[in-house]
Amino acid sequence: MKIAICYPPLYGPGVPLLSQNRQFQWYRSPVTSYVIYPVVPAYAATALKKNGYDVYWLDYVAERKSYQELVDTIRREQIDLIAMETKTPVVKQHWRIINDLKRQFSGRLTCVLMGDHVTAFPEESLRRSKVDYVVTGGDFDIRLLNLANYLSGKEKSLKDGIYYRTSAARIEGTGGDKRGHNLENVPMIDRELTKWQLYSGDNGNFKYKPNTYTMIGRDCWWRRPSGDGKAGCTFCSWTSIFPTWRVGKPEQLLDEIGSLIKLGIKEVFDDTGTFPVGEWLQTFCRGMISRRYNKHITVGCNMRAGALKKSEFMLMKRAGFRFILYGLESVNQNTIDRLNKGTTPESLEQSVRWAKEAGLAPHVTIMFGYPWETKEDAGRTVRFAHHLYREGYIDTLQATILMPYPGTSLYDEAKKNRWLRTMNYDKYDMSQPVLKCPMSDAELKHVVQSCYHAFWSPEYIIRRLKAVRKIDDITFAGFQGIKYVSKLLDFRHKHRDTVAYYSK
Repeated sequence: MKIAICYPPLYGPGVPLLSQNRQFQWYRSPVTSYVIYPVVPAYAATALKKNGYDVYWLDYVAERKSYQELVDTIRREQIDLIAMETKTPVVKQHWRIINDLKRQFSGRLTCVLMGDHVTAFPEESLRRSKVDYVVTGGDFDIRLLNLANYLSGKEKSLKDGIYYRTSAARIEGTGGDKRGHNLENVPMIDRELTKWQLYSGDNGNFKYKPNTYTMIGRDCWWRRPSGDGKAGCTFCSWTSIFPTWRVGKPEQLLDEIGSLIKLGIKEVFDDTGTFPVGEWLQTFCRGMISRRYNKHITVGCNMRAGALKKSEFMLMKRAGFRFILYGLESVNQNTIDRLNKGTTPESLEQSVRWAKEAGLAPHVTIMFGYPWETKEDAGRTVRFAHHLYREGYIDTLQATILMPYPGTSLYDEAKKNRWLRTMNYDKYDMSQPVLKCPMSDAELKHVVQSCYHAFWSPEYIIRRLKAVRKIDDITFAGFQGIKYVSKLLDFRHKHRDTVAYYSK
């Protein structure tokens, strides 16, 4: 069986950041472009190949190839099954693509959708398109292998999390296993098969090139249930696809980093929702030092406020860590509590201060447009972000508009309270609000822009100039400047959508 992991070209106002994103967005920079390495689909391709299937990696977003080139490849290579990861803002495009492919390859091509949106609404895609199977949950590497084995006769039944049509055109599913799968048994990603070089360019999480992603855990160990019983932050689209926390062994990630060093990779970001802490982290850091990997590669990760001691930041720096990402979301404690984050602004400020003192580069993410936050509430968050910049506690930030993605507790709350302004999935791309809030659209976009203005403060610019030691520092600072300009353009009060250049 010939199986393709596919990202077809999509129409929109920029490059679709579809993979490895808990919240989708179009990257609109007029100067640079990048696509994030899709880790779980890469695991899927690797597992399929190891089990004897002919695997094709067709990321025509990353390769800037056209839809016609995709059709030609499917025909030339006689692909049997094509699997696509989808998200809410582009799911309708994927339905149209699947319908066209089924028309052109009638009776021969099996189409599969996977990802967080179809996990939330698995039957919807089967009703609204000609897709053959919907694979739910975040472990679609393991589930896609089961589907391939079932279709090829190697396994007698479909396991959990797969939806399909019966011969009577009735939609059925195999249910969902909330325990997840053991990550200690997954194979190391085949980077050559999955064309890692396509993704090693100008990504703001990286200072050095070439670079890549890993993901040792799925997804975040913050598991406190919210009001509806779902664990984790109420806005995170991955709480539905990773309902349980699982992580591989420290040695697995160490071995993988060793293989990346052999490929010549200079920096890696582990995109586990929150990087493991405690003894796991200490074992990993000691391994980085004892194997001397810290001399050849730098590491970044996601982290929770208040999770680490000052000594642990120092150990991470010795182990080769550089970039550390925190979700602030808001400085207003009421909002933090309603999001079920379990943190405080004070714990975040202490964490980024300790991280900076250890020599790391802290980054914070912020969201605006909460239905319960006023313009004054948002202003407090902007002032706090500027304070973190002025004090030198953070190096970079990302500010976006809050999106209630299907499958999240926030989406359920929004429907219950009639906060949704539209049900048009195309609008759920963080470029404009879809939730009702006390601010006007113009005020909301101005608030987001105001966060980025801290990048141009004299204190920040002087501090960055003093930190320049080598050409990489200059190049990285220039890229960050371009990135912030593109973000300001993203949140203009009005912008005109264009067709992405790679889809022409």
